Amino acid sequence: MRIAVLSEADPAEPRVAAVPETVKKFVGLGAEVVVQAGAGLKAGVPDAEYEAAGATVAQGAEETARDADLVLKVRRPAAEELPLLKKGAAVVAIMDPYGREAELKAMADAGVTSFAMELMPRITRAQVMDVLSSQANLAGYRAVVDGAAEYGRSMPMMMTAAGTVPAARVFVMGVGVAGLQAIATARRLGAVVTATDVRPATKEQVESLGAKFVAVEDEEFKQAETAGGYAKEMSAEYQQKQAELVKGHIAKQDIVITTALIPGRPAPKLVSEEMVASMKPGSVLVDLAVERGGNVAGAKAGEIVTTEKGVKIVGHTNVAGRLAATASSLYARNLFAFVETLIDKEAKALAIKWDDELVKATNLTRDGEVVHASFQPKAA
Repeated sequence: MRIAVLSEADPAEPRVAAVPETVKKFVGLGAEVVVQAGAGLKAGVPDAEYEAAGATVAQGAEETARDADLVLKVRRPAAEELPLLKKGAAVVAIMDPYGREAELKAMADAGVTSFAMELMPRITRAQVMDVLSSQANLAGYRAVVDGAAEYGRSMPMMMTAAGTVPAARVFVMGVGVAGLQAIATARRLGAVVTATDVRPATKEQVESLGAKFVAVEDEEFKQAETAGGYAKEMSAEYQQKQAELVKGHIAKQDIVITTALIPGRPAPKLVSEEMVASMKPGSVLVDLAVERGGNVAGAKAGEIVTTEKGVKIVGHTNVAGRLAATASSLYARNLFAFVETLIDKEAKALAIKWDDELVKATNLTRDGEVVHASFQPKAA
């Protein structure tokens, strides 16, 4: 069983899909692991560490992928990588499949069997495989660090001989994994934290972290969560009421962090131009949804925009990747936990159980077809 770990084709992706710890475990399962030279450098892992863990380091993607039964990546294989993979090879990565019909078809045409880690069901046995949570957790932490770095004042209250410095006010919009970590981090830095979300279950979580919950708590709010634990899209009436409440609140904040994403949809607009304009000069907004269109009006992917009034809108992309070493370490563990279920330990070979609910939920392409029900081409 040959496992290939490829470098990422996108120069803006510093993460890597395996670390020495997981390489050692794969070797222990009887696999031959081949890592592309330099794959881990941006994540702080030199080739020598992979070799010490039992991997072979190969030059170039072609040599790395040759005859691999299983290919591990952070992002979906690029068009130029697909011809390097043997037919029937299994590829496990974050596939970003929504609205990517052409890319999915290309994977199917190349004959690869692809698995999307972000489609992992939210069930107990899959918690250790949940890449969305492991990466969002880091993004939430980093958003506060980035916000604090751009904010020209201190975060905690300081009592000095020269007078008292007030604590920064931080408002977190969207209390999923990233939002909860943002609240915890901002609290650790000494800020006064408030938060909002449309899901009722989050109120208790917010308060347990020492922050204050801000939301319109009407009947619609009480029903606002899907069975999978994601936020539902709210009615126009609710959005209007919530916007009014938030408008008055945002004007008093120093740092606003937005984390709202609905899988497969553009990011909901939470902060209007009027709200941005109401903030004090020197205030900072950090938009974690900028790659899906953004929660903040005026946010630009990959840029820090400063408005005429001196408010900064931070739009870093791949925020988890800004902590490449930690993000890679957690992602590699998520990947190993899933791949382990695809391996027959006796035969030391890949033996995918097609009726396993984890496989069914994540398998995108197989035998030249797009097989996932949510992404099959629409009939003409």
